[in-house]
Parts: sequence; structure tokens; C-alpha cells
Amino acid sequence: MSGVSPPGRDANTPNFGKMNRPTAGARSQKDLPRGDHPIQLYSLATPNGQKVTCMLEELGCVKYDAWIINIMNEEQFTSGFVAINPNSKIPAMVDRDGPDGKEVRVFESGSILLYLAEKYGKFLPEDKARRVECINWLFFQMGAGPFIGQFGHFYKYAPEKIEYGINRYTMEVQRLLDVLDKHLEGRQWIMDDEFTIADLAWFPWVRCVETGYNAVEHIGFYNYKNVVAWLGRCLARPACAKGIKINSTNPDGWANYSSPN
Repeated sequence: MSGVSPPGRDANTPNFGKMNRPTAGARSQKDLPRGDHPIQLYSLATPNGQKVTCMLEELGCVKYDAWIINIMNEEQFTSGFVAINPNSKIPAMVDRDGPDGKEVRVFESGSILLYLAEKYGKFLPEDKARRVECINWLFFQMGAGPFIGQFGHFYKYAPEKIEYGINRYTMEVQRLLDVLDKHLEGRQWIMDDEFTIADLAWFPWVRCVETGYNAVEHIGFYNYKNVVAWLGRCLARPACAKGIKINSTNPDGWANYSSPN
């Protein structure tokens, strides 16, 4: 394990534990806002939220409204949000022009990416064998994301520093980065020369090691040279550079956003 000490909590460190309960369902009654576009996204600029806003911007042709959900204010537990995601996790989406013109809800970031890729015929390989491989990497990320998140919890957010938790998830993040690094050797993107939903699923979580957890030195991030180069290519894409700022409270971002008509 790295000898770098994890950052200490301060008054500005979010206390995610205070919102946890062993029960599901709405805690308050409140409708969600709705705009004029067919797609309504309810999200926050966390890695899972950024997957979807980057995808929507990459698609280019999609008209959507993106509404911020302040999870620290427990807006994910309002009746309106629970109606579109009973698991109360961002992102969640409504498509008023779903299959056969029916309105559908779509929740879980990987499900949203796959839904959009299939609906618009982009960022998912046409070749059936390559499509399977792309979905392999998408579902791998859906399992890997929580491990990276658990690392962030124990390393940065936990009210007490538990060495076992930090060490366990440090090793797991390093292992995941090594898998990705080995795969990216000689490749521009996860699917060789084709940018896909696999890249869109992975890069916000990899980026979060630095921007969310301030753990670049602790993880030894720059040892994964293929990952570092690939992440730079992702962030150099104008749509991704914009997408990570949507549903963000940062000064250079958009808390709520509507695509141009």
C-alpha cells in the first residue's frame, strides 16, 4: 500500500452516512420539474451522472432537459424521483418518445447508456461479436464503479479512518486500473479505434480518482500510462468536456441545462 496519508475530514466534507436508512421509498412529496424536450434527465455531476450527460452531448442530435438532483438535500428520496427510480440513485431518465411512442423510465447509468446507444444507433458496435465485447466492458464497469466508490468512501469521506477498508479498496482500485491499462496497450479506445459506451462508462470513474478523491499519489495513478493517455483523449473530446459540467454546482458548470432547440 502507498504510504500517503488519506485526507482528513473537515467541515466541507459531505456526510453521506446521515442519509442512509434500511428502508426504501419516498421520504417527502415533491414533483419533479419537466421541460419541453422528449428526454428528461434527473442527475448530478458525479461519475455516474457524467456518463449520461457526456453520452447525450456526444450524440449531438438529442433534445433533452437535465435537472440537478441535490443528493445531500435528499432530493433523490422525493416522491417524483422515486417514481422513476425506486432505488433512489442518480441518474434517472424519462423518455417521452420511447418504444412505440410510449413514455418510459430508464434508471441505472449503464442501462441508460445502452438504451440511448440502441435508440440512436451510435457508440455501440454494429458487428455482433464486437457488440458483445463492448457490453462486456460496460457491465464490468458497472460492477467496478462501486469498488472505486468504496475506496473514495474509506479514503476521503468516512468519519473515521479504517486502515483495513482503505487498504482493501486501494488494492482493488489498483487492480482495476491494471486490468484497464493492460487492455489499452496499443489501443486508442477500449474497443480499439471505436469510441463507445464502454469508454463513456469508464472514464468518469477513472477521472474521479483525482478530481473526487485527490488520490493520484496514493493510488500511483501515473504508473498506468495507457490509462492516463486514454483519459486525456476522452477529456479532449469537446462533448465529454462539456458533459462533465452539466448538473454541476461548480462555477463553470450548469446546475440545470436544456439543449438548444
